[in-house]
Amino acid sequence: MADTIAETVDLLYTIDQDNLTLDQQIALGSALAALAQAERLEQINERLRGIHQVLNTWALRAATSTDTR
Repeated sequence: MADTIAETVDLLYTIDQDNLTLDQQIALGSALAALAQAERLEQINERLRGIHQVLNTWALRAATSTDTR
């Protein structure tokens, strides 16, 4: 997904904004905002995957260790 976002951002930044109509400028701005949101969501998703791995490791350790109390 990150490659797709980067490629799309590169493509959008190559657009000559001086020759766009007002509606096209608004659409471009909306597209850039949507891409920024998608990039942020991907970062959040990566962090959640890391947290999930840690929690799974803890759960596995807890399930395989014996209670010494």
